[in-house]
Amino acid sequence: MSRFSRFFAALGICGLTTACGTTYQLPELGAGQSDTATRMFAEARAEGPRQPLSAAAAERRFQRVAARIQPTGRRYCETLAREGSSIDCNVALEIDRKMKQRNAYFTYDGKAPVIRISMPMLQDSASDDEVAFILGHEYGHLIGRHIQKQQQQALAGALILGVITAAATANASSYNPNTVSQSMDLGAAAGSMAYSQTYELESDTLGTRIADAAGYDPVKGAKFFARSEAARTTAGNLSFWGTHPPDAKRLATVLATKQQIDANIGLQKVQ
Repeated sequence: MSRFSRFFAALGICGLTTACGTTYQLPELGAGQSDTATRMFAEARAEGPRQPLSAAAAERRFQRVAARIQPTGRRYCETLAREGSSIDCNVALEIDRKMKQRNAYFTYDGKAPVIRISMPMLQDSASDDEVAFILGHEYGHLIGRHIQKQQQQALAGALILGVITAAATANASSYNPNTVSQSMDLGAAAGSMAYSQTYELESDTLGTRIADAAGYDPVKGAKFFARSEAARTTAGNLSFWGTHPPDAKRLATVLATKQQIDANIGLQKVQ
């Protein structure tokens, strides 16, 4: 497939599905927020290794934070759902006791939404603020319907690249079903990755509001994301920092959102 075909296919992934883009507006970033975020990002990266919590202390931190984040996240989710989004806001918050890596994620157990955080990540946390922001961020993936959007984008990408490849090989009188299948796999991967960083920023925006509403400091909490960590684990899988890429823009987004909260500026839907 030519570079031009790939380019137009990428445009089509977003052009033929309403799944692309965020549901809620991201805050505008000014020079002040960006400068502060850059400084905080550098400070967080300069910190030395953390002294891990004991399993018992990590468990207590989770129970303490979850008891405040869960009802706050549910109320926030239900408020937004009344504006027209069909979302199951009854989310279970759990510790993933089998996972050996530091990670947290939102998923579905059957049809029931669940947020899980691993024990190694809890033990690596430096404050309740960090755990609150992490859990709030994962609520953002639920409220932003990111799983559903990425599924729709993957399907759109597969169909678009499959059709283009089929047309190209047919015109060349050399139709190859294997080539079409490979292109559909490539399209699905490209589609599922579309807007992924924007979704992370939307989750940061929502997570900031949830953590703040629960009485935590989201700016302190977000520093957890700024640490210098490998994008992949020793097993070659994406780490938490691989699926949640750290950069100063994320901290700037949290700072800008906190300023909106302090100014009583509410969350706005994308028009």
